[in-house]
Amino acid sequence: MQMADEIVPSPPRAKHPVRRVATVAAYTGGAIAASGVVTAGVLIGQAFLARITIPGAEAPPPRSDGEYGEGQPGAPLRLAVLGDSTAAGYGVATRAETTGALLASGVAAAARRPVRLYCPAVVGSTSAMLAPQVEATVERGVDLAVIMIGANDVTSNASTASAAHHLFDAVVALRGAGAQVVVATCPDLGTIQPIRPPLRWLARRWSRQLAAAQTVATVEAGGRTVSLGDLLGPEFAAAPALMFGADRFHPSAEGYRAAVAAVLPTTLAALGVPSPTGPAVAAPVSSLPQAAAAAAARAGTEVAGAEVDGQQRGALGRWAQLRRRVRLHPPAAREAGVPVRSVAEQAEPVESA
Repeated sequence: MQMADEIVPSPPRAKHPVRRVATVAAYTGGAIAASGVVTAGVLIGQAFLARITIPGAEAPPPRSDGEYGEGQPGAPLRLAVLGDSTAAGYGVATRAETTGALLASGVAAAARRPVRLYCPAVVGSTSAMLAPQVEATVERGVDLAVIMIGANDVTSNASTASAAHHLFDAVVALRGAGAQVVVATCPDLGTIQPIRPPLRWLARRWSRQLAAAQTVATVEAGGRTVSLGDLLGPEFAAAPALMFGADRFHPSAEGYRAAVAAVLPTTLAALGVPSPTGPAVAAPVSSLPQAAAAAAARAGTEVAGAEVDGQQRGALGRWAQLRRRVRLHPPAAREAGVPVRSVAEQAEPVESA
């Protein structure tokens, strides 16, 4: 398979990310100073309100596993989508609307090859829960793995260093199995309607710090990232009834399409497939902590490893490069030859949350 021309290091030489989390925190503003001027009672009360306003999962999302790109020639590309409810497509009604189906359809259309999708994502997962998904994916064999994780780490107050550690291990295992890896970093939870200020401000800060740490962990392990951040914020704010699901927390079918449009170009780049929207705009090479902080602050930014004078590392650590890619909307379900509902789903319809 043709691979992208960016430098992707082999996992055995990867550096553990935990020691670099403090460096990333320095670039992203350090500790949450705002919390010192807000009473604990207000924060606890708002956190409780957000939890009771945002309901838990009541039914699993539609199953998206299967082959996509009917009629395309060649052996199928093996795609796995791992992570939490965003990766699983929680809240949509049909298989064709899930994140995995949209990504698989987009890859099949651009690569002109069939895609075999496996989606072990579990609603409610944190980074600490990735290991079983990774193990199952490696056993099946995979060419490309897309990981969407982080929101539940923020809402459960998980340690940023611990979350980065678990993500690092997941990427190392997948790269060791021969897969290219793309991580869509933690979205900006400050855009979620049930979360009000001042908790919203803290959620935004925590989300960005985790996203930066995720970028360091992923690139050190040999993968690449694309930042979601508040990329979808303006669109979701302009049409919340359209972009959010019934629980006002998870995206709607249109919301998932918008998220996939941001991730799909980087997914294609990882496979060495040119994007129909054209080449990326690259920034000068910088240190990985600097690139991670910049990507967390500017949504829609890709970060991958790079070399300077033939060296992967400089005085400030791993070299990395930022890229901006034009969003690529996946083809509509019917255009991609994806059934709106499988036979099983017609027999047992899944209601939106």
